Amino acid sequence: MVQDDRPVGLDGVQVKFDDERVVCDAGVMLVATLAERLGIEALAQRLVRLRREGAGAANAGRKVMALVYAMVLGADSIDDTGLLRAGRTRRLLGGWVPAPSTLGTFLRAFTFGHVRQLDALLGQSLERAWAAGAGPGSGRLVIDVDSFVGEVCGRLKQGAGYGYTHLLGYHPILATRADTREALHIRLRKGSANTQRGIERFTDELIARVTRAGATGVKLLRADSGFWNTKVFKRLEKAGWQYSIGIRMIKSVRAAVEAIDEDSWTTLTDYPPTARRRSPKRRIAAGG
Repeated sequence: MVQDDRPVGLDGVQVKFDDERVVCDAGVMLVATLAERLGIEALAQRLVRLRREGAGAANAGRKVMALVYAMVLGADSIDDTGLLRAGRTRRLLGGWVPAPSTLGTFLRAFTFGHVRQLDALLGQSLERAWAAGAGPGSGRLVIDVDSFVGEVCGRLKQGAGYGYTHLLGYHPILATRADTREALHIRLRKGSANTQRGIERFTDELIARVTRAGATGVKLLRADSGFWNTKVFKRLEKAGWQYSIGIRMIKSVRAAVEAIDEDSWTTLTDYPPTARRRSPKRRIAAGG
């Protein structure tokens, strides 16, 4: 992919070979084109607001997008964002791209309130994408909720801790759409956080987000037994959602299962495959 010296931006892209104006990591063009068509940079500029007198407050929208593009290309540190300034990549992305040091100053100015601003940006970006045709509409929507350990290096990282894996890191909770794997909601937590920490509020926010985004069909939430919580069940039932959440085989549960007649069980066939089990064979009590 090359960008000539006349137009600046995504619309000036041509496909050529053996050209001295080659662009590194041109695959970012796909993400950048989608973001441009949905107006994500302008939305970020409006939603992410740092104090004007503070360092790094200017051009917040452009800085947010630079971080997104860098992560898409595999950056996992501030220094890695320098890949966006290689060759003609800056012209491909429309001109100015902040230096790694500038992005570092920008992120250091963040508070939890600014993180929530980014969360609002994710929600409204989802609304725009689904309104443009990427959403489930009136079709079935299956959402997987899980937590994971994001390992980090350096014991001085704020919030990093040791959890059940005995690895130093964070313990975020994430909701993804089963068929497309797109992230619908995410919440960063301390590394020592219990699996269920914050799940009730997370569920409330997830329900509200997909509703605002226009999902009107049947909605099914799936999770493992780490999220077995009767308060979550009540929230989902009140919202009219279905759920498939594992439970621990405690005495009362075992007794209830054993009391079901063998002829009352049926194979669950209409169940989308999960990332862990591509062809799950589950059984449920008829009418249960």
